[in-house]
Amino acid sequence: MATDKELSDFLENVERRAFKQAVYAVRKDESALDIVQDAMIKLAEKYGDKPAAELPMLFQRILQTTILDYFRREKVRNTWVSLFSGMAPAGEGGEDFDILESYAAEEGTEAAESSADKVERQQMLALIDEEVQKLPARQREAFLMRYWQDMDVAETAEAMGCSEGSVKTHCSRATHTLAESLKAKGIKL
Repeated sequence: MATDKELSDFLENVERRAFKQAVYAVRKDESALDIVQDAMIKLAEKYGDKPAAELPMLFQRILQTTILDYFRREKVRNTWVSLFSGMAPAGEGGEDFDILESYAAEEGTEAAESSADKVERQQMLALIDEEVQKLPARQREAFLMRYWQDMDVAETAEAMGCSEGSVKTHCSRATHTLAESLKAKGIKL
């Protein structure tokens, strides 16, 4: 059973990494802060009585679920906005009203991104994902834990059941392999 001090220390240590992960996923600082706060509250309320060793994996899962919940809420919210977007606000020119003339997408959001940029980004992510999937299992596992989930070497070693040196070797080999294969496809990092 984790003590209150252990839970508090864990949350303090994971806060910055969780925020970076949430910002990377949702691309909005305010939303990312809300997501991390919700995930921390859920961990404390529902799993505060678990052993301290289980907290990192539980928190990671809760954080991922909270991020997915955010996207689900956004999808519902966007559906309602699109349903009512054809209605002109009071005082506007009725039939002459065009929502596209009054709508300005917020800079840095997906809505402001051009179609060409979206396609290019999706193709780039698909290429990277394809190359990551080609990595040997242990290299892929170490790479994803270290650089995608932002776990440190010790946490990764514990989760993989190997030494810290092995984690460093797997990550080094994975990054070199990825860099070479992406460079061969014309992608410069």
